[in-house]
Amino acid sequence: MERKIRIVADRNIPFLEGVFEPYAEVSYIDGKDISRDDVLDADALIIRTRTRCNAALLDGSRVSMIATATIGTDHIDFPYCTAHGIEVHNAEGCNAGGVMQYVFSALYGTASRKFIKLDAPVIGIIGVGNVGKKVEHMAEHLGFDVLRYDPPREAAEGPEAFTSLEHLLTASNIVTLHVPLDDTTRRMADAEFFAMMRPGAFFINAARGEVVDEDALMEAIPKLGPVIIDTWNNEPDINRRLLDMVDIATPHIAGYSYQGKQNGTAFSVRAVARHFGIEPLYDFFPETGSADYEPVKLDLRGMNQGEITSVLQYNYPIFTDDFMLRMQPDRFEQLRSEYKYRREIYVE
Repeated sequence: MERKIRIVADRNIPFLEGVFEPYAEVSYIDGKDISRDDVLDADALIIRTRTRCNAALLDGSRVSMIATATIGTDHIDFPYCTAHGIEVHNAEGCNAGGVMQYVFSALYGTASRKFIKLDAPVIGIIGVGNVGKKVEHMAEHLGFDVLRYDPPREAAEGPEAFTSLEHLLTASNIVTLHVPLDDTTRRMADAEFFAMMRPGAFFINAARGEVVDEDALMEAIPKLGPVIIDTWNNEPDINRRLLDMVDIATPHIAGYSYQGKQNGTAFSVRAVARHFGIEPLYDFFPETGSADYEPVKLDLRGMNQGEITSVLQYNYPIFTDDFMLRMQPDRFEQLRSEYKYRREIYVE
């Protein structure tokens, strides 16, 4: 009798349970607890960022495929996987709409609380990939001036649509980070970075925590305007001092929309299915199940700032997430795993 494929999956990936069971043996384990013993006889892993895929986990295993239901891949040792013939897929762009929604709900929410008028706003987007493009589109829809810093895209497309980091930081009254974490971006937001920012400028990080030097940020906060942090150094053991200093603090949930989670799981299932030739799952997509979870189309043009704030907060009351983290920062991981996914907004 032919042996069934064995899959080890993070139990906190939504919409996944039951999908592979007709074709494979599946073990569901908390992502942070997946161990070498768990994967030794596994053929595939379906994970999130909490599972470190490196030699310590994978040596001697049968794993030939890793699918991460996340945009980020800094938890995966690509050189090791390449050297050992392990195919790796991420869910590129899966949560872009959710992060865009987070950015603008946070931006307008803090502006309202601090009585800041968003007159002729200039938003500087650092990293204009899948997420940054969504932020760019919404900003333009709202009449913002947009500055873009993205060296890989500038090298590929030419300099016309992009600017230097120095010009972006000195000219923007909103700065938002949407870069991957790698050797070129780790701690890019350092003391020199914050020294170039305009006094009173918004600072938003919904990329990766380690993109920011948190000591430098804390030094800069008295000079800055609202500071909005979703991703942190040393998650889940986050900096409590920084938590108390920022205007919005959330537990790495910026991309936790219903549609984003559907996309992430769909990308992972399809990648594993194609790797192992499971044809019925080649075009898998989780059912929404209810009109209450369908994305919401908005047209915010012509509204004043207060009206825009009301619409954005109605669709995503971000201060609830902020309150929950401040009340129970030691439950950072539980707040993520038990998060009630919100439905996305979008504009045309």
